[in-house]
Amino acid sequence: MRSAFPLMLLGLGSSITALDFTVVYVALPQIAHEAGFSPYALQWVVSGYAVPFGGFLLLGGRLSDRLGRRRMFVAGLLLYGVASLLGGLASSPVPLICARALQGLGGAVLMPATLSLVVTMFEEGPARNRAMSVWAACGAAGLSLGALLGGVLTGAFGWKAVFFVNVPLTAVGAAAAFAVLTPDGPRRPGAIDLPGALTGTTGVTALVFAVAQGPRWGWLSPGVLASAVAAAGLLAAFLVIEARGRDPLLPPRLLAVRNTATGAGVILVYGLTLQCVPYFLTLHFQDVLGYDAITSGLAFLGPTLTITVGNLAAERLIPRLGLRGTLVFGVAVGAAGTAVLAWRLSADGSYLGLLAGLAGFGLGAGVWFSAMFILASTGAAPQEQGVVSGLSSTVLQAGSAAGLAVLVAVAGRDTAGLTGEALRAATSDGLRSAVLVAAVVSLAGAALAALRPARRNRAGGDRTVKDLAQGDPAGGDPAGGDPAGGDSVAPAGRA
Repeated sequence: MRSAFPLMLLGLGSSITALDFTVVYVALPQIAHEAGFSPYALQWVVSGYAVPFGGFLLLGGRLSDRLGRRRMFVAGLLLYGVASLLGGLASSPVPLICARALQGLGGAVLMPATLSLVVTMFEEGPARNRAMSVWAACGAAGLSLGALLGGVLTGAFGWKAVFFVNVPLTAVGAAAAFAVLTPDGPRRPGAIDLPGALTGTTGVTALVFAVAQGPRWGWLSPGVLASAVAAAGLLAAFLVIEARGRDPLLPPRLLAVRNTATGAGVILVYGLTLQCVPYFLTLHFQDVLGYDAITSGLAFLGPTLTITVGNLAAERLIPRLGLRGTLVFGVAVGAAGTAVLAWRLSADGSYLGLLAGLAGFGLGAGVWFSAMFILASTGAAPQEQGVVSGLSSTVLQAGSAAGLAVLVAVAGRDTAGLTGEALRAATSDGLRSAVLVAAVVSLAGAALAALRPARRNRAGGDRTVKDLAQGDPAGGDPAGGDPAGGDSVAPAGRA
């Protein structure tokens, strides 16, 4: 019971960042109309948040390890709240995108602090799996609440209210952190890897920017090519700096941990595909089916509730199927559901016709989401969980920004110059193509998970680091490696 209140607070942190996505999604059409966004510029209401979020997550995770997770949790909440206030006060594209970028920085501090607190507070195995499932379910609840709240607030008070709503939530969360979270100990010795932080964050940001702007400016345009070349050079420099540094931002040995490496790959595929589907659902509900903001918010209840079910189901599936089996199951169900959803997207369709696809998409996405973060964190040392959380979150957000940019280009390729019913039909066809591409590409996640040979322990789940320490001969590594524990779990566990 003592851990229930901290977990509730950490769930609030997860809910705040998740709530922001669907709150903004539902408000996008009104933002475009009232703030003067063009169709391509509108995606920067989303990508303007995702680019700095993805670029600074590694640094945010390392700061949590170095300066203290509670300190960074509070700092992230306060920064997020200030940025939300500025977003609500904005009235044109440039100030709003700048506020979204500041929100991204706040999220880059908040998310790894929240996730690493969940991981380090609960022992690896069933207790952590349960806590991670609750954390993921709180995020799904935030999606659901955001859809409803976004519809109600946008319909009653206008789009600015979807930013103002974050201000009291972040203030309450920051105050509660001092009451329910264990105080941080002394700051860990050692300097922050500033050269690594500079090259890594700038490189990831430049890469996501190039991918996000490619469909709009052209892949061979000077701006996109310059960003891509800069990203390649900066990320190469980052890898050299990390390999030679005494106290790197991203310890290279973490990339040799098969759990972390495989988890990052599966997370990347999720970000490129299923993470982007709600954006296209918003456009379908409002631009094709003609829903207002409140009705669109209610329409999001279906997928977000099934995502929550999937999050909670992952805890029960892992002991039976193992992490590998659970991931393959989640990817397969999510891909199948997304394909059915794409098939049912049409100009003359209805919400009832989407239900089967929404249910499959939500259930698979929920299982996949919980299992991939459990996999990535399994076996890493407590003092490095912040950077592992930052790495996982970086991959997710960078993949989401890149996937959204590419899929937006797929969805909008045949709509230029159209109006009226012709535009509505072409929009529906474009959305169907984008969602179908997401379904097909998502199968790569199952391929990555299936590459791991499954090993089971006596309880029917994957073998944990605790099993290895106790010399359990019956299991495999935490993600299903060889029975001798031939994974890189032991090196990752060293200080």
